[in-house]
Amino acid sequence: MAPIVILLLLSICLSFGQSATAETASSIKMIGAVDSNSPAYWQDGKLYIYNSSGMPLRVEGISAARATSARPVLFNSYERIRRWFESIWTDTDGTIYAWYHFEPDGMCAGTYLTEPQIGAAKSTDGGFTFTDLGIVITSPYKPHCGNTNGFFAGGSGDFSVVVDRQKTFFYFYFSQYGGDVSKQGVATARIAMGDRNSPVGKVRKYFNGLWDQPGLDGEATPILSARSGWDTGSTDAFWGPSLHWNYYLQKYVMLLNHACCTDEWPQEGIYLSYLADPADPEKLTPPLKIADSTAWYPQILGSNKTDTDSIAGATARLYIGGESKHTLRFTK
Repeated sequence: MAPIVILLLLSICLSFGQSATAETASSIKMIGAVDSNSPAYWQDGKLYIYNSSGMPLRVEGISAARATSARPVLFNSYERIRRWFESIWTDTDGTIYAWYHFEPDGMCAGTYLTEPQIGAAKSTDGGFTFTDLGIVITSPYKPHCGNTNGFFAGGSGDFSVVVDRQKTFFYFYFSQYGGDVSKQGVATARIAMGDRNSPVGKVRKYFNGLWDQPGLDGEATPILSARSGWDTGSTDAFWGPSLHWNYYLQKYVMLLNHACCTDEWPQEGIYLSYLADPADPEKLTPPLKIADSTAWYPQILGSNKTDTDSIAGATARLYIGGESKHTLRFTK
């Protein structure tokens, strides 16, 4: 879908005092096809961005506006072919950890519907090649092959991963598409930092106030519940959370898509929420609209050197569908 965006001149003021204002800026468009969040990291003075549309593409340049080259990412195994890189974290030893959205085939005979899953990978050669570490989050619910959203019969995906300030856990904030409407929406899970090299079976979902459900086939309590489910012709739900740590606000900022309210996954707009601590997900502030948009996948890229999609300060470029036409300015 082409990124057709009508941005509102906004000033979002919440009870906690912070605000965000969008300001028109020169256009920047990512090189690769964008069908998900595009995670980024810095290495040796260069910015690397992964654009994904079924297969990750590694883009590099001295900045997002001056990206000069791109190449496909290689994997040690192609057991899972269609992968979208959604989040990246770089270790002090240079190891790059990535988490991907995976869409298996053949879930509903005679249709293109799939059930996304979330997997993990790592690279020890600077992000050229990745070892697939396996699937870490799956849905416990049976596929609903009568869904009319055009894409998913259930599953868990369209997510981002952030590290807590103590660097104790990685937190997944993901979209939950399966089960009855009470189970659908934005949910969360986490894995201990020490389990990052062997993550299968180690993720725990947040359910009824506890981090005690398994990532594989366990239940998760939505922190942003769907008003009308993905199995209906009137879906009304937030999805595709993109989080970053804002060191200026000293809070996490979440951007969200909002689908409403007909078949075929219509995009109603882009929303923003704040979160003080990913370990306390129920204190996420209510989403407030920042843009009318028919394009999906909002995210930021921070404006300062070393800023990425997962860390930013007082200003950041707002991207929707891989294109940025505005700067977000945060105020305490």
